[in-house]
Amino acid sequence: MKKMLQAVLVVLILAVAVAPVLAKTSWNANSVWPPKNLHSVGLTDFAEKVKKATNGELEMVVHTGGALGFKGPDLLKAVRDGLVPVSDMLISGVAGDEKIFQIVTLPFLVRNFDELRLLIDISAPYFDKSAQKWGQKILYIAPWPGAGLWTKKKVSTLAELKGLKTRTYDKNGALVMEAVGATPFALPFSEVYTSLQTGLIDSVMTSTPTAVDGKFWEVLKYFEPLNITIATNMVTVNLKAFQKLPKAQQEILVKVGKEMEAAMWANVKTWDKEQEGISNKNGIETVKPSDKLIGELEKITENIRAEWLKSAPADGKKIYDEFLKKAKR
Repeated sequence: MKKMLQAVLVVLILAVAVAPVLAKTSWNANSVWPPKNLHSVGLTDFAEKVKKATNGELEMVVHTGGALGFKGPDLLKAVRDGLVPVSDMLISGVAGDEKIFQIVTLPFLVRNFDELRLLIDISAPYFDKSAQKWGQKILYIAPWPGAGLWTKKKVSTLAELKGLKTRTYDKNGALVMEAVGATPFALPFSEVYTSLQTGLIDSVMTSTPTAVDGKFWEVLKYFEPLNITIATNMVTVNLKAFQKLPKAQQEILVKVGKEMEAAMWANVKTWDKEQEGISNKNGIETVKPSDKLIGELEKITENIRAEWLKSAPADGKKIYDEFLKKAKR
């Protein structure tokens, strides 16, 4: 009887010891984008698919609109330090901390979504290596619609870009506007609408979803879809948190991430057109750029790309050269 009791006690002790390993894992997942933004919707969908595939054993609670208080440029550090285990982030937004990410910010390097897909496919193993250095793993990368110009006056030639007062969102965007004789302004998005009303600026460099969020049709008249850059978003997980998961859950997280990436790329063109259509319906006129204008802009921004290459990491130069070769430039 005594031996039986001892055996039962051993089983109970082992059960208690193993219980934390088998316990449900719940993570906060951060998005700085509004709830209806495609990237927030995508992250929520990703979390739901993972929860279902793991029978509820891995749950990600998605917080949108920057509700957790993390700012875009700080997200690599936040995930590395475990302040939030999962977050989406604009790759260009964290490129100040990791120079190889800056390749996606080079103006007029990619001309369309197909070329962006090629660039990301080439970059992926190098980006993975950089993410690992920052103590995290990339789960998926998804595109934004391209950045164009939203203006008060109609712009269809290089000469008409001169003199614009344009809100830009990064260093290279500012350099582009300087190159065409315009004046760039670095303003928080919260100040853009008022600055357009008061005349401090007369144009904005951004994508269609941002224009819809900002109701640009109330203060602007034209959209020039120049694809100055086509931004990309990535969702990463803290590497230590990932490695603590059971192997099966790790595999599910990776598998669902690949599925999510494919879905996001498949939907981006439709999303772009829907957002442009909303702007058009509310009074914005789309001014399709001529091949001549795009060629001139590619030429005038050559120096921006060349200057980046001078100080780019070796892997960045490899990506750049391989992209130009495969894109047949």
